This record gives sequence, structure tokens and C-alpha cells, in this order.
Amino acid sequence: MKRIGCGAEAVMYRCDSFGIEALAKVREPKRYRIKALDDELRALRTRREAKIMSLLAEKRVPVPGILAVGMYTIVMEKLDGTLLRDAKKSQGFYAKVGRAVGSMHRAGVVHGDMTPANIMVVGARPFIIDFGLAGITDSAEERALDILLMKRSLEVKRFASFLRGYSSGNSGIGRVVERLSIIEKRGRYQVRTLA
Repeated sequence: MKRIGCGAEAVMYRCDSFGIEALAKVREPKRYRIKALDDELRALRTRREAKIMSLLAEKRVPVPGILAVGMYTIVMEKLDGTLLRDAKKSQGFYAKVGRAVGSMHRAGVVHGDMTPANIMVVGARPFIIDFGLAGITDSAEERALDILLMKRSLEVKRFASFLRGYSSGNSGIGRVVERLSIIEKRGRYQVRTLA
């Protein structure tokens, strides 16, 4: 296995799984935690992430396919693409991203870190990646937080395109947009400027 990246939760390795080029997401031990607690947290988070990715794949949400799951490891298909944050895509492409996020929400999943850094562009398709902070819920608040993160990450026209895509076929959009408006009025979510 060849290490290719590291985040707060896990380390990513390029690997081979039964002759298929793959990625392994490994939750390595955290020395600052008590070992028994660390083992339990890593196993729980790995199982939860694998369960969420499997659920989304069943619902035909564009996510990497899972090839194997271990105690602290998820082996998944390697997507040959570019992160949306680094891709030069037309404004219209963001409607596809919005549809993908909408289908994820309709499946009952919130991402928890929904930014262009967690969208992989493969050809003409967006794939949602990295479900380390994801959860299963029907909360309009949690869905609105996913949308808020995208809004903060995109320029106005791209976000408008994203929201159009998200709205298509999404009957709960009114509750989510209403909740988004409420969240944006809260003090800690407002943009502050220095005088």
C-alpha cells in the first residue's frame, strides 16, 4: 500500500484489491486516547461510514463502491477524477452536484462536510466522497447545514445552479431553505468584518 493522503480521521492508501486498483481508508490509532476507547471509536466510525456508503450505493447515489471492510479499514474503488475544488467546471455542472446532494438527503443521509473538496468529478459525473462525518437523519437542520457549507464554498451563480439541481425532485426543499435562512441569522454563522 502507498500512502497518498491524511485527514483528521484517517489515512488514505492506494492499494490493490483482487487485481482492482483501489483506495484503503484506514483509521489508525490515536495515541492521545485510552486504547480501549480508541479501538471502540475507530471500529464504530468505520462501520458507520461503510453502512452509509452501502446505503447510498443501494439508492443509486453516486459514491465510491465498497470492495471490503475491516475492523478499522474501508477498501473502496479508486475514482479517476479531480476534486471539484480543483476542477474547472461550467456553472451548469453544479446543478448535477445539487441533484447528487439532493439524492443523498432523500436517502436519509447528511454529509457533515459538504464542500467542493468532497466532490470528485469523474468525466461528466460528480461523486460524493468522504463520509467520515456523515449521519443518518431526516433533520432539516442537518440538511441545511450541508447546504450552508456549499453556499459558503461557491460563488453566487454556481450556488444558484447547485440549488436548482438540489430542488429538482426534492419535495422537502422548502423546509431546508427555511432552516438555512434561520441558521444564517444566528450570530456564529454570520460573516464578521474587522473595523
